[in-house]
Amino acid sequence: MHLTDIFQKVDSNHDRYVRELKELLAIPSVSTYSHHRGDVRRAAEWVLNHCKRIGLEAHLQDTGGHPVVLASRCPHPGRPTLLIYGHYDVQPAEPEEEWTTAPFQPTVRDGFLYGRGASDDKGQFFTYLKALEVILAVKGDLPINVKILVEGEEEIGSPHLGAFLQKNREALRADAIAISDGSQFSEDVPAITYGLRGLSYVQLNVQGPRTDLHSGTFGGIAPNPINALVAILARLKNADGTVAVPGFYDTVAPLEPWEREAMKALPFDEEKLKAYLGLESLCEEPGYSALESKTARPTLDINGIWGGFSGEGAKTVIPAKAGAKVSMRLVPHQKPQEIAALLTRYVMELCPKDVRLQVEALHGAEPVLVSRDLPQVQAAARAIRAGFGVAPVFIREGGSIPIVNLFKEVLGLEAILLLGWGRPDDGAHAPNERFSLDDFKKGIRSAAALFFELHSCCCP
Repeated sequence: MHLTDIFQKVDSNHDRYVRELKELLAIPSVSTYSHHRGDVRRAAEWVLNHCKRIGLEAHLQDTGGHPVVLASRCPHPGRPTLLIYGHYDVQPAEPEEEWTTAPFQPTVRDGFLYGRGASDDKGQFFTYLKALEVILAVKGDLPINVKILVEGEEEIGSPHLGAFLQKNREALRADAIAISDGSQFSEDVPAITYGLRGLSYVQLNVQGPRTDLHSGTFGGIAPNPINALVAILARLKNADGTVAVPGFYDTVAPLEPWEREAMKALPFDEEKLKAYLGLESLCEEPGYSALESKTARPTLDINGIWGGFSGEGAKTVIPAKAGAKVSMRLVPHQKPQEIAALLTRYVMELCPKDVRLQVEALHGAEPVLVSRDLPQVQAAARAIRAGFGVAPVFIREGGSIPIVNLFKEVLGLEAILLLGWGRPDDGAHAPNERFSLDDFKKGIRSAAALFFELHSCCCP
């Protein structure tokens, strides 16, 4: 496979690619805000027109919310088809006062492009459009079939994507899916993510008296929902930090010895991480390393707690109600619904009889584990080596990406290629989000190489 002419074309057009990406980043497509609804659609139309401009068949498809852009070029019956996923919506920019330059006035500084959506995910999915453009310009056609799905609701949980996939299942049929909406392991250490933790997220609501009460008048006889809640929460974890919910670990798939050895070999700098977090020590699970604990072991965390009075000064009150949000990150063989049920049964047993407890299961996601031995995964590894100049490491990621389960369950896709071109410190969802221009170029190169590698590995 000779990619020299393609890579030279990427290099010579790099400045234009950056200018075009700036145009897209300048559109404030914040999906969570209703007053940006027009901007979200404008971003979708920008992506649509760009797909058409580079030679793809493309159309906009409305959902119950923000539209989806579908594009394709499938001229080769019998050859593999790659589905590419991305999202054109972005997080809110607040707090805007913490940005060095305006979030929707993309700016190049010190080798990085700054702007909301630069890394998450406009910059990353745009690499595939540029790769397709340059292959068509140099070769005249693509080596495989390509389909593209770019949605506008990822940052609000993709509420309409499941129904959309069901409705368009045949049109989206593919042999593999590429998702670049993450990061490398560290700077200059590209990665393929083969595992994601799942999620079970619940809310605890504790109800006491019918209304807030004077703590002097009723203290000593009225049950206090905050007291009851913190007593429950205090018993969710054992003294060593492990989860105390009975049955929580029963179905956990143990880490294979080869995985532990592979994680040990990764260039993980624990001291650097502690410095970044501003911590003196880390609270890893007993018997497991910090990296294993943060990526491949199940967890339970209290994410928020409320009730009573927390304003300035004093207010002597027994609150009528209190609540907390609890997330549990899951690993293979743990099921979100089953874990939520185990937690519910446990906290109900812990709840004092003088208050009422309600547990709401808010949402969940299945854990994901992709075989590293799949030919498509190995093709992606070769493509990244060609694009970045070094072989990628294989990692498990501690976060959850619910859409990955949708693609697996609805479309039947097993070859899920999670290829992050960004860096862990790109600042996704934070002020001063950025994307390295060097990584942008390497991402385009890797995406271009991926099309040829998939042809080589999957065509007779």
